Amino acid sequence: MINKNLLICLLFVTIAQIIVWFSVNAQFLNEWFKKNIILMSILGMPVTFMVIKANEYGFNYFNKLWPLRFLGFSVGIIIFAILTFLYMKEGINVKTIISLILAMCILIIQIKF
Repeated sequence: MINKNLLICLLFVTIAQIIVWFSVNAQFLNEWFKKNIILMSILGMPVTFMVIKANEYGFNYFNKLWPLRFLGFSVGIIIFAILTFLYMKEGINVKTIISLILAMCILIIQIKF
């Protein structure tokens, strides 16, 4: 059953993955980001905070660390695919679709079993 701890964990992981995507890939969207790499790297601090909090809530839900690693990986794959498609206009091919399906399967396995 999905509860408050799991939802907060997923929220923190999702926001952290979005920030990571932009901090690493915004350099390809705009020259300003490429010239201000130090400023972009400072975004690592709130990401670290969010991942720590995600682990706190996730551990309260699972009582284990392994599911948290798989959760972060899977959410990261999904967020990366969505943002890369939207901002970089990179198409979604069969290989990517299969990878997204596998990431969703990992999420379901970790949450349901």
